[in-house]
Amino acid sequence: MGADLLFLLPKTTIMHKTFLFFLLLALVIAPKGLAQQITCPAPDRQAFEDKVEEIDGLLDKDLGKTMVAVGKIFLGTPYVAKTLEIGETETLVINLHGLDCTTFVENVLAFTLMLKEKKTDFNSFTEILETIRYKDGKLDGYASRLHYFSEWIANNGEKGLIRDMTATIGGKVISKEINFMSTHRDLYPFLKSDANYEKIKASEDFLNNQPICILPQEDIAAHENMIRSGDIIALTTSINGLDITHTGIATREADGRIHLLHASSTGEVKVSELPLVDYLKKVGKNTGIMVARINS
Repeated sequence: MGADLLFLLPKTTIMHKTFLFFLLLALVIAPKGLAQQITCPAPDRQAFEDKVEEIDGLLDKDLGKTMVAVGKIFLGTPYVAKTLEIGETETLVINLHGLDCTTFVENVLAFTLMLKEKKTDFNSFTEILETIRYKDGKLDGYASRLHYFSEWIANNGEKGLIRDMTATIGGKVISKEINFMSTHRDLYPFLKSDANYEKIKASEDFLNNQPICILPQEDIAAHENMIRSGDIIALTTSINGLDITHTGIATREADGRIHLLHASSTGEVKVSELPLVDYLKKVGKNTGIMVARINS
């Protein structure tokens, strides 16, 4: 979720407690050339192996279809907030047992790229995930994580992994000041550090000097036919200082309409019962969407 907004929620689930318990058994790995530290609880190391078996055979020449197929192997996975907010040092956290909306998208994209590159080993997965999650593909402390999802889209576009399709499908450029994290410093424990705080402000300054293109909510129905299965959908918001509140993956279902495959804060990874157009009407303060597409 944009600027880790879900971090603000006090929700603590049994799954989250289980994750923290198994964290005591975590494997801490530091492969040469990768993140300084990788935190992977033992059950998630096994879950990776299981997922590799599940995705075998899912590669399609249309990588969007691959994204949806990979995303659906996570159906029913519990929603868990704050899985990346662990300890006092930023590590590359691998958690396949509990996902928030952003880590769901990141893991789906990572496994899809694994299929595309015909890789199955754990080190390749962690390398790809680090590339997706951090600025310029390199973990360098808390502030290097792509906290704002509009920056996540832009930075992963620069890496050549995805491309922002919002303007192409009818989006409009808007002007909005992004400063939620710096203006709510007390909500983010890592921002007690002045160094982290100043780096986050620098990220916000960068965003505030870049155009943001969104497809307004009232225009989505007219352009729905241009959204493809597998597109990454980011929900824009009118909340002051924030760009994105939620994200997921577009999937064209049996009714012929685009729905949202996402880690829902109401419980688990699911496909929205309502088509995306109607689903968004029930999301408070939603103003529209951004759309990104995996590069073939």
